[in-house]
Amino acid sequence: MYNFTYDIGTKVHFGKGQIEKLPEAVKEYGNKVLLVYGHGSIRKNGLYDTITKGFRENGIEWVELSGVDPNPRHTSVDEGAKLCRENGVDVIVAVGGGSTIDCSKVISCATFYDGPSWDLLIKKAKPEKFLPVMTVLTLAATGSEMDCGAVISNMETNDKLFLAAPEMRPKVSILDPTYTFSVNKYQTASGTADIMSHVLETYFSPEKDFYMLDRFCEGLLKTCIHYGTIALEQPENYEARANLMWASSWGINDMIGYGKRGPWTVHPMEHELSAFFDITHGVGLAILTPAWMEYVLSDNTVDKFAEYGVNVFGIDAGLEKYEIARAAIRKTREVFRSWGIPETLREVGITEDKLEIMAQKAAKSLGGDTVYVPLNAGDVLKIYKACF
Repeated sequence: MYNFTYDIGTKVHFGKGQIEKLPEAVKEYGNKVLLVYGHGSIRKNGLYDTITKGFRENGIEWVELSGVDPNPRHTSVDEGAKLCRENGVDVIVAVGGGSTIDCSKVISCATFYDGPSWDLLIKKAKPEKFLPVMTVLTLAATGSEMDCGAVISNMETNDKLFLAAPEMRPKVSILDPTYTFSVNKYQTASGTADIMSHVLETYFSPEKDFYMLDRFCEGLLKTCIHYGTIALEQPENYEARANLMWASSWGINDMIGYGKRGPWTVHPMEHELSAFFDITHGVGLAILTPAWMEYVLSDNTVDKFAEYGVNVFGIDAGLEKYEIARAAIRKTREVFRSWGIPETLREVGITEDKLEIMAQKAAKSLGGDTVYVPLNAGDVLKIYKACF
């Protein structure tokens, strides 16, 4: 196990009615807020009114950046940074899911950079100063409410890039499961697949001395499978929504990953899909994951896949290990299918003419020999083709 320092730095207010804690949290940092949200669902469900009422009652001023897209654009970051500079913003409050939160995180440092925010994503410039970010979560998926990274898209160049800094981790996150009751089946399924992918990317690691963390991963995966199914059938089941929301945070807040090395594999492959075709991130992950599993199954990985099958799906440990491993991969695919997630890239509008260029770009982000199973562009292309 490699050395690490664990410091979350995010205060979480979890449960019904915890939105009342937001004004007090904001006032620890100032009185001027940039309120960031998507395309208006928070106005329809009353959350916008609740938040702004709390601001008014506590003397907090705010300006707004609305219309943040899924797969958030660098143009939204630029717009938000401009608003922060022009209005002397002290705190950014992101209300929504991972896209809104990721956009807000990059706004937090782009505010103090004179050039376009995309410079920060392509590493032309390094973020040096940050506004504090707070979140009000409305979708259990990315875990961005407790992590220090963000992914931003440039649809003109078909790039989707990652930026991370400890200072980007939210200072405060409000996690009220009732705010996810209105999330539709498609987004619930894709969000839960996203959580599972975060955990699987960490679970399948070249490191072998992580007994405790592997059991933690397995518990998170079982939670997603169990409660994801319930939430799809009973969208206002508080227990299901609460467990998914908390699993989302713990799937990527570094607890299950610190001490491990090994960059992720499936995420870089999916980032190219959504950079070129703007598909839902969790759906792309769900399509790719079983195909990646099948591709990397070998004598070197079969023991881990068998462990996954026994501990997550309850497959008979007495079976031959390849039989267990293949059954585990099959059950992973069946879970996603049962949730109504498309099974092929063709179904979500991906065209074969872009596969090769996407594979070449993805291969540049796969971490060389430190990933679970090293892959080159040819390998990625074969995985893409297996998903058609």
